Amino acid sequence: MKQLLIISGKGGTGKTTVAGAFIKLLQARAYADCDVDAPNLHLIVNHSGKAEKKEYHGLPKAHIAANLCIKCGLCEQNCRFDAIHHGQSFYIDDYACEGCGVCQYVCPASAISLREKTAGELMLYKNNSVFSTAQLKMGNGTSGMLVSEVKKQMKDAAAKDVTIAIIDGSPGIGCPVIASLSGVDLALIVTEPSISGISDLIRMIKTARQLGTAIAVCINKYDTNLKNTNTIEKYCSDNKIAFVGKIPYDKNAITAINDGKSIVDVDCPAANAIKKVFNNTLIIKEL
Repeated sequence: MKQLLIISGKGGTGKTTVAGAFIKLLQARAYADCDVDAPNLHLIVNHSGKAEKKEYHGLPKAHIAANLCIKCGLCEQNCRFDAIHHGQSFYIDDYACEGCGVCQYVCPASAISLREKTAGELMLYKNNSVFSTAQLKMGNGTSGMLVSEVKKQMKDAAAKDVTIAIIDGSPGIGCPVIASLSGVDLALIVTEPSISGISDLIRMIKTARQLGTAIAVCINKYDTNLKNTNTIEKYCSDNKIAFVGKIPYDKNAITAINDGKSIVDVDCPAANAIKKVFNNTLIIKEL
């Protein structure tokens, strides 16, 4: 099964809009939302059925047994994350704790242990197709690990005859994006013709190349700044990056998304452009 990842340098570029359109056009039987901090692909794919849910445990957190604690303060003194405080007794701030285990190591009374904590929830929808997604709990920092779990459960649940899976990735170049890029066959970078869009695009290209991932680029809302659009096209040409198309700014896209539809469910200029981007992407040799 080939994996096509759709990513962007920042939020709001239209990454999920393009991913939803690709899923619709391909009639994809396996797809995933790896933007675990703020998943929203489900709003436009309208996957039916009830999700199979399971808790996700990230890094362990320290726990102090009050009945064993001798209140020596060594744990608080040695915590580099300022996660241990005391009033009448010593306690752990779960949002600050990194689970490093130093407090457990220095405790002379063996009053501290590392315990699993629920860091998020994995969801898997299965009927005629497989949709894998997850939601990271507020304040948890193990999003990269959760992304890997989202991809794994999609791959494990997909039918053996599925040829291409579509993955909606996270914005930026942080841990969740690196986890999203791992093992995929092609990453389609959705950018926009702004100064920040160009800067983010270059950072994403460098990140993907360091990981050895094949890449392609498309521009959303290209007609909002034709000069920057030309700059992006030239950069792709100069750096031998597959450029698969341009999508115009289209108010119909906003209307479709607000109605819970994919952009290709309506007849409009943006939908026609996305269809061309889709066709150009599928003929790249990695897919």
